[in-house]
Amino acid sequence: MTTLASPVLQVGQVLAILLLSPLLHGFLVTAEERVQRGTGPSILQPYRDLWKWFHKESVIPETATWLFWTAPFVAFTAMLIVPMLIPVLTNYPLPLSDMGDILGGGLVLTLAGFWILLAGLDTGHPYGGLGSSRETMLTILAEPTLILVFVGITLLARAMLPFVVNHLLVAQPAVYWSPAHLFLVAAFFILLTVETERLPIHSSISWEVYMIGEARILEYSGPLLALLRWASWMKQAILYTIFLNVLTIPWGLSAQGTPLGVVASTVALLGKWMLVALLMVGVDTAQSRLRFYRYQEPLALSFLLSLLAIVAYQL
Repeated sequence: MTTLASPVLQVGQVLAILLLSPLLHGFLVTAEERVQRGTGPSILQPYRDLWKWFHKESVIPETATWLFWTAPFVAFTAMLIVPMLIPVLTNYPLPLSDMGDILGGGLVLTLAGFWILLAGLDTGHPYGGLGSSRETMLTILAEPTLILVFVGITLLARAMLPFVVNHLLVAQPAVYWSPAHLFLVAAFFILLTVETERLPIHSSISWEVYMIGEARILEYSGPLLALLRWASWMKQAILYTIFLNVLTIPWGLSAQGTPLGVVASTVALLGKWMLVALLMVGVDTAQSRLRFYRYQEPLALSFLLSLLAIVAYQL
């Protein structure tokens, strides 16, 4: 049976995240509206929004420096790098997969967020400073938890390569159902709600009390806004992929790289994305909207769960 060349598969993994991430966001928004008994936009609305933004003119504030206009390019480029390091369509490493491990991918994602944070402060707009300061407070608690999750994964698999973790969980059901692994899954799921702005302190509406991510990019428009939005949707798809293909549902990936296997793994990836999206909609809808000062509660729980995972491994 014909096997696709590794460079082709490498490009295919990046294209899968690049082209399908707006579809994931559209499904998420549409599902949330349906649950709340609203009509909502079409699942393809993110593609229309990108087309609209790319055909508009970018307006740069007079007080902006080079940080402002470089942030969208840095964020977008970072999101194109991470899919090379993780199992998206295949369960075996591809040519550029050895550039970094899970920690390296996390650092690239953090770089993108840090650059956008600086861009929010760059123009001196009060909303930009508000969003950046709030994001900093979330990061202070989220990053140590993420590091502990990575430490737990390292102890569990004795490696920080995502493909090794994937193979371990598939080959050893006892490890998959171990308390250490289940604690790591729960801790990472809470981190997902924070990193993808689905925690009930986030909102996509322009209310000052809830503005975090929206406040940081409030002054962007045109193609620069399109790049930032697209990068945000790609980050969501990447984190879902790590959660699913590495930690939670490591099955459904192509083992030989055949065209049929890649198509099947793409369909499986879409199905798994939608499953997590429905869980996120349920979490966001079931919980009452929280004030920002309550952000430490779920993050503290996530930190505790990651710590318990490490303790459970030692027992």
